[in-house]
Amino acid sequence: MPVHALVPVLADQPTPPLSDAGHTQLILAALAGIFTVVILIIWAKFHPFIALMLGTVVLAAVAVVPPLDAVTSFTTGLGSTFGSVGLLIALGAMLGKLLADSGGANEIVDRIIAKVGPKTLPWAMALIAAIIGLPMFFEIGVVILVPIIILVARRTDAALMKIGIPALAGLSILHGLVPPHPGPVTAIDLLKAPLGLTLIFGLIVAVPTLVVSGPLLAILIDRIVPVRVSETVGGIGAAMGGPMVPDGSSGERGGAGEPAEEARLEDVPEQSVRRPPLSAAILCMVLPVVMMLAKAVGDLTLKTGTSTADALDFIGTPSIALLAGVLVAMLALGRAAGMRRDRIQGSLGSGLPGVASIMLIVAAGGGFKQVLSDSGVANVIGDYAHDAHLSALLIGWLVAVGVRLATGSATVATVTTAGIVGGVATRLDDPHLALLVLAIGCGSLFFSHVNDAGFWLVKEYFGLSVVQTLKSWSVMETVVSVVGFGCVLIISVLI
Repeated sequence: MPVHALVPVLADQPTPPLSDAGHTQLILAALAGIFTVVILIIWAKFHPFIALMLGTVVLAAVAVVPPLDAVTSFTTGLGSTFGSVGLLIALGAMLGKLLADSGGANEIVDRIIAKVGPKTLPWAMALIAAIIGLPMFFEIGVVILVPIIILVARRTDAALMKIGIPALAGLSILHGLVPPHPGPVTAIDLLKAPLGLTLIFGLIVAVPTLVVSGPLLAILIDRIVPVRVSETVGGIGAAMGGPMVPDGSSGERGGAGEPAEEARLEDVPEQSVRRPPLSAAILCMVLPVVMMLAKAVGDLTLKTGTSTADALDFIGTPSIALLAGVLVAMLALGRAAGMRRDRIQGSLGSGLPGVASIMLIVAAGGGFKQVLSDSGVANVIGDYAHDAHLSALLIGWLVAVGVRLATGSATVATVTTAGIVGGVATRLDDPHLALLVLAIGCGSLFFSHVNDAGFWLVKEYFGLSVVQTLKSWSVMETVVSVVGFGCVLIISVLI
């Protein structure tokens, strides 16, 4: 049973289009709506939540959708998306915050680093980032990893790019491609894609993509941007301080933060008396993914309707899997680390304010998508793509790349593209729906630049110039996007 089937979605009921406009006018309406979102985010500096709402107004006006019908369509899409995705974002934030505050994440990092040599250190950093990136949002992972990266680079006299690029690649890939992160989960919900297949394919795509865009690419980037910790200007490199959690983050994989004064490993913020065991930290991080994988295996091997299949469907639902991870973390991390009950609850609660913006953006994107669909725009685009014999995967990737370059937001790129290609998705089987989600996710990571909050997060935290950040972080994101999409195409040929 797909995740969206567990939530009542009124918008899924078949209804005639809200607009009688012709195909050309509907296409112009879609372009006008997207253009409005782009201009408001880039030029007017509007928050993406407001920009998506105003873009929906323009879309409905150009498509001649009755105002009350447009409002109903938008709120229906907003509510259904928030109900199915917002819960996952909240639970993921709670798990990530408790993992950080208990010292569990630092325990994993320390133990892995202690067992590897200088030559294998970049691979170890990629592995650490991939493990931490499973349950955490990008910005939380950066907050945890950056002080470690700086400390490791200083102690081993290693080049900053050789250590930092693999870690950033691991966080970025997991965030953009693998559920339960908000981007892929939102696309799964909007496109009605199978969660299990998307998770399996996402992990398959993530491995070679991380190898190429992480440790291997880091060798090349180190030659282009040969930076040592002692040479960085500003940011963490100069102050050797650990970053504080960004305030007012837009939720789009980053935000500006200020460095603290020291960046020794023991200075990473912790709220516990002692660190929990390594096994407990790993269990809490991988438990949600294991539960979802169990459901995916059950979907492929068990007959629908059996008691075992129903049980796996239940425990493999992302919200249940993440809730289980949070509950286990409260005992295995919080209590094991000596945190009092009130401090555990405080840690869980403190993870929510930073993701409120993410939930609003995702929900507004769902409303924008619903108006696209109800007005008939999505079907028109799907018909054009079908008549032109273009690959649905290529369309999804290209549209996501365009929105990503224009807005700088991976979240906006994902939810907007999922709405635009909805007409194409109706013609796909389950495996290709899962691959379409991944193609969109890959496109949403393409070439982060100055309009992306994540760009400035990396620049400031690593003490780089704008040009150095473009040559390192931006290049890495582009390689992630292209290599990941190449892997998606290869899988599409084989299935």
